[in-house]
Amino acid sequence: MPERMRRLGPLALGCLLTVVALSGCVATTAGPPSAPVATPTATAPSPDVDSVVDEGLTALEQEYDATIGVVTLDTATGASVAYGGDRRFGFASTIKAFAAAEFLRSVHGSDREELVRWTTEQAAAAGHAPVTSQHVDDGMTYSQLAEAAVRFSDNAALNLILDRIGGPAALDAALAERGDTTTEVVNDEPTLNTIEPGSTEDTTTAAAFTASLAAIFDGSTMTAADEALLIGWMSDNRTGDALIRAGAPDGWVVADKSGGAGPIRNDVAIVTPPEREPIIITVMTSRNDPDSAFDDALVARTASIVLNAVGGG
Repeated sequence: MPERMRRLGPLALGCLLTVVALSGCVATTAGPPSAPVATPTATAPSPDVDSVVDEGLTALEQEYDATIGVVTLDTATGASVAYGGDRRFGFASTIKAFAAAEFLRSVHGSDREELVRWTTEQAAAAGHAPVTSQHVDDGMTYSQLAEAAVRFSDNAALNLILDRIGGPAALDAALAERGDTTTEVVNDEPTLNTIEPGSTEDTTTAAAFTASLAAIFDGSTMTAADEALLIGWMSDNRTGDALIRAGAPDGWVVADKSGGAGPIRNDVAIVTPPEREPIIITVMTSRNDPDSAFDDALVARTASIVLNAVGGG
C-alpha cells in the first residue's frame, strides 16, 4: 500500500462518510475516523460522472434483471461515487478479506504459526475447500489459513480463522469498533450464504464495505507490513479475474476479494491507476429472480462503467 494512502486514510474516510450522508445512504453506514480529525468537505464527482454512472447502471439492472450497489472512494481526493450505496446484499465470501484483516490485527508473532488440524468431514461441511481439503493429514498454520481464505476463498479456512479471532460475533464487533454498524456478521460458512427474506444477517451495503476497507488501510488497524501482506494476498486472488479486474481500464492494478452465492455476486477491491493513488471500490449485485445464477459479467461491466467514469478514459 503506498505510503501516501496510509497518510490520507482518515481524510479519505471522512470524505466518504460525508458523501454517503449527502447521497441518502443510511447514517449508520460508518462512524468517524479512528483518529479525531475534522471531517472535510468531500470532493463531489462532476454531474457528468453521476449521469454516466446512473444511466449506465440503470441500463445494466434492466438488462440483467438485477439490483446493483456500488461505492467508490478516491484515496487521494476523497471523491466518491455512489449508486445504490445503501442497498443491502448478502456479503458472501467478500467477508474473508475483513476476517483476514482482523486476524492480522489481533494475532501476532509465533501465534500466527501455530499448526491447526481439522477433519475431512469439517472441510466437506464448509463447502468450497480447495486448499484445506488437501491438508487434512498435515494441517496448516493460521497464517496459511488466512492466505487460503483470501486467495482461494477456502470456506473451511475462513471458519478456522473466525474461530481463532473469537467467532463471527468478534468480527462483527471489530467492524463496529471501526465505525461499521451496518454490516452484520452472524454465521460462518456455509450458512452465511443463505439470506432469509427480510433478514439483515450476513448482509452489508456497498457504502459500508467501502468505508470499512478504507478503515482497514488507513494506518491505524494494521502495521505497514501486514497491510502489504493482505494486499499481496488480494492481488493474487484466484477467484476474481472475471470481476472488477476484468472491468478495470488497461494498466490499472487490482487487489480484490470476491464473493458469490445463488443470485449474489460481489467484489471489493483496491484499484491503483498508473501514477495515481488507489481507488477503493465495492460492487454488489443480485439477480432479482432468487433462482437465477449470478453473472460475473454483471460485476465486470459495472466496474467498467464506474471506473472509466471516474478517470479511466
